[in-house]
Amino acid sequence: MSEEIWDRGLQSERTRLAWVRTAVTLATGGLGATGLAARAGLPLPALAAFALAVLCGAVLLIRTHVRFRRVQQALHGGHPLDNGADALLAWLGTLAVVAGALTFVIAVR
Repeated sequence: MSEEIWDRGLQSERTRLAWVRTAVTLATGGLGATGLAARAGLPLPALAAFALAVLCGAVLLIRTHVRFRRVQQALHGGHPLDNGADALLAWLGTLAVVAGALTFVIAVR
């Protein structure tokens, strides 16, 4: 019995689930924050920032299947994987939430 360094399929499945959690958190959190900001009468930049987070989360969620296939090919082919665009979307969504939250705090004070 030979021991392999990685288990076939499970690493990429865990990675996929982590990206799904990130995407769903951005989309649902941004959607809820957009609704709260609209009800509170916050300025347009706060609404736009939260809406951007929703958009980033939705795009990440849609790209999940493509990313999963790329991860599988990279693991089985032994070549590195570039997730630059996906990481950029995740960061952009996170920064949009932070910008919206700061606008919320400044406007409510």
